[in-house]
Amino acid sequence: GPGNITKYVLSQKPGFEILGIDISPAMLALAAANNPTATFREIDCRDISKLSATYNGIIIGFCLPYLSREEVVKLFRDCAALLLPGGVLYISTMEDSYEKSGIDRSSSGDEVYIYYHESGYLHKSLEEIGFTVKELRRQENTWSNGKVVVDIEIVAIK
Repeated sequence: GPGNITKYVLSQKPGFEILGIDISPAMLALAAANNPTATFREIDCRDISKLSATYNGIIIGFCLPYLSREEVVKLFRDCAALLLPGGVLYISTMEDSYEKSGIDRSSSGDEVYIYYHESGYLHKSLEEIGFTVKELRRQENTWSNGKVVVDIEIVAIK
């Protein structure tokens, strides 16, 4: 994305070394402009297993709405392999029945295929992979088009 989460993290911890990834060159350009001390690379999150470094934390900020259940579980496994012991995984996504997934109008007005995810299977998948879920928060939001969505945030430890 445009680097909003990175900007927040760096405002709290300016010494952190951050690698941000996105599939969109336009989003990467925005993120780099908003966060000149961070590093950004064009990588699809489905390919993060190609990274060779290990990390203390991984933030999956609003990526899951573009991934199927199978892709989400693979992403969680890939994150587990990249995280150091005790590493933190932060996830944000929209919660609703997976069966409601389909073409939808995003908050920007674009039509896009959106996958909804249930916290129960996300929690179970994380624990099966070896994470301990420490926190799960929900927040109801109303988009500009009037649609009400429930955003969830999950914090898990490897």
